[in-house]
Amino acid sequence: MGLDVINNVPAHVLFVHVVVVLVPLTALSLVLCAVLPSTMRRFGFALPALALVTLISVPLTTHAGEWLESHVDSNALVRRHAELGDELLPWTLALFLIATGVWWSYGRATRLVPGSTASSTVAIPLRIAAAVLSLVIGVGAGVQVYRIGDSGAKAAWHDGYSADAHRAQG
Repeated sequence: MGLDVINNVPAHVLFVHVVVVLVPLTALSLVLCAVLPSTMRRFGFALPALALVTLISVPLTTHAGEWLESHVDSNALVRRHAELGDELLPWTLALFLIATGVWWSYGRATRLVPGSTASSTVAIPLRIAAAVLSLVIGVGAGVQVYRIGDSGAKAAWHDGYSADAHRAQG
């Protein structure tokens, strides 16, 4: 049994906020670290650690979402949200792998020439490739999180509110 309900609230509703914050944060951190060695120097091991936490949060959220899906009325909007949610794991795996690669290559470059910065020791084509790959994966992951969130909001709220405000009478 996993974390399906927390304090009588479906865990998916809570975990989704972790994913919505961590995926874009990880993507932005990765791009900054790949482009700016000074940022990578400040981040250090925190970059792959952040990416790992992000990666772990996705299956926890999707597992809780599968539990929630089995406890709500099924419709096309819920199924579409679940399908999109299942597509996020490869993006976060890519974020983790690239973040680990950027961190490792920065550390390796600074160990080869003590006292140097990665900008002077890492080949420019490698840095450009890492920056472009980080940007592509980061934007892709961010877009996927947006698509998932949009479909989830539509699934949750499509008939759950009124455009006209109702005032309590008292």
